Amino acid sequence: MSHPFSTLSPDAVMSAAESVGIWPAGEPFALNSYENRVLMFRDDDGKRWVVKFYRPGRWSDEVIQEEHDFLQELAAAGVPVAAPWRNQHGKSLHTYQQFRFTIFPQCSGQAPELDNPSHLFALGSVLGQLHAVSSRQAFQYRPTLEWQHDIHDAETRVIESKRLSKHQQRAYHNVVQKILCHLEKHPITRDQMIRTHGDCHLGNVLGRDESFTLVDFDDCLMAPAIQDIWMLLPADDPSSCQAQLIEIMEGYEEAKAFPHDQLSLIEPLRAYRLIRYTAWLVSRWDDPAFPRAFPWLAESGYWDQHIRQLEQQLLQLGKPIWLA
Repeated sequence: MSHPFSTLSPDAVMSAAESVGIWPAGEPFALNSYENRVLMFRDDDGKRWVVKFYRPGRWSDEVIQEEHDFLQELAAAGVPVAAPWRNQHGKSLHTYQQFRFTIFPQCSGQAPELDNPSHLFALGSVLGQLHAVSSRQAFQYRPTLEWQHDIHDAETRVIESKRLSKHQQRAYHNVVQKILCHLEKHPITRDQMIRTHGDCHLGNVLGRDESFTLVDFDDCLMAPAIQDIWMLLPADDPSSCQAQLIEIMEGYEEAKAFPHDQLSLIEPLRAYRLIRYTAWLVSRWDDPAFPRAFPWLAESGYWDQHIRQLEQQLLQLGKPIWLA
């Protein structure tokens, strides 16, 4: 059975852009994306555009539109984000054949340098601006981060993939349950939940000098503010992490009070992501792009390594939180 993206040819991409009145001057160039298909092209005037084709069956129209409306709200407030292009009718979510797609003006630049204090300060400033706006109201359709539900779902997908031996299944289940028990000691309260980028790592921050733009809000969700901060910090160097965090905090507090009370959530959120990331890979294995990009997932040794990684993270959870 062919994957839905198998029919997304360069001609189909160009025809989709033309269907909304944007005329590519040449074939599109595929960008590094797996969940969706994202391509860049120039139009007849030389302007660069990025077109995103959403994975069929993942998000409803309401969920995607809420992301777009969030981006428009942020852009209108002066927050540097890559907001989608809208046609003369104000529409940002378009369809072509069986695909839903969105077009963005290209955002060029490079990721911040985490050893550059001015970059860290500027990055903190952008995140503070983001959260000052995002905390004004809640998402209605986008997901909410939930320890128990999300981890049970991830574990089920991994076990049902039948990629683990019986011994690995037992070891995996045991460590995941221990992690979940620990996470439940760190409940996230309703008043900590705000609209977040959700996947704020260096690959989703672009700019030059000390001016940065946040891109790819495809995973935006209700979560604690620290969700948009912890992935920018080193995991294995506490002294560097503390120094970098200070710079981010100072920039952040230009727009909003920093959530110091959420620092204890950093290691739990790291454990949560480790579990969810592998489940995501498993659930996307029918997409030919995934076996090509992640061939090691099919190897038994990967699962032994993943279980050890979770066990090490469990130990980290059991230690005093050095950031607090």
